[in-house]
Amino acid sequence: MRGRIGAQWNTEDPVTRRDSVSVDRRRNPGRDYLANAGCLRPLKRIEDKDLLVEDIMFQLVHRVSGALQRFREGMKTLSVLDAIRMHPDAFRPLFCHEPSPLTADVLEQLFEIRLSAVGRNKRRAEECVVAFWRDYLLDVEEQEGPLQLGGILAFATGANDIPPLAFSPLPSGVFLHELPLRQGRHLPTANTCINCFKLTVLKKFEDFK
Repeated sequence: MRGRIGAQWNTEDPVTRRDSVSVDRRRNPGRDYLANAGCLRPLKRIEDKDLLVEDIMFQLVHRVSGALQRFREGMKTLSVLDAIRMHPDAFRPLFCHEPSPLTADVLEQLFEIRLSAVGRNKRRAEECVVAFWRDYLLDVEEQEGPLQLGGILAFATGANDIPPLAFSPLPSGVFLHELPLRQGRHLPTANTCINCFKLTVLKKFEDFK
């Protein structure tokens, strides 16, 4: 019997085990945090729930209360804390990031377009595509607004808004030359790992759109 049980464990599909663990984590998103904090305990009685709440309060509140108190004491220097309490709205941009609405100009300036060397035939074709890119951004801004511009940014970087500390690496754009104009083959591509999009060099704005 013991050997049969062992055989059952050995023949279990590792992918199935991994999927079951993934599902369990989605159902219990705080389990890993509680386990790492040493607070994960089985709840068998109502009193166990109270103990779990105490553990969570310690981890989230009491454990960092000393650091928060020192932060408040530091902010009292030159009456900064009093000024923050009197004018919270004025200080909010310094402590809370609020992304500005995207515009065509902002998106155009955000990306570094990498052109070929001056004098090469590719350079002239690329400059034409850059003009298409600018016109396309203006059309999107006028017709669909900042939300769709955020979609374009997400296509190239994975983020719908510009992060508080900017992108790293900086967003860029490069060109794909000599691709045949086929269904789906002339569409832009992107690599969000390096915040880079690739535009196919086309001769007509209608094909670019």
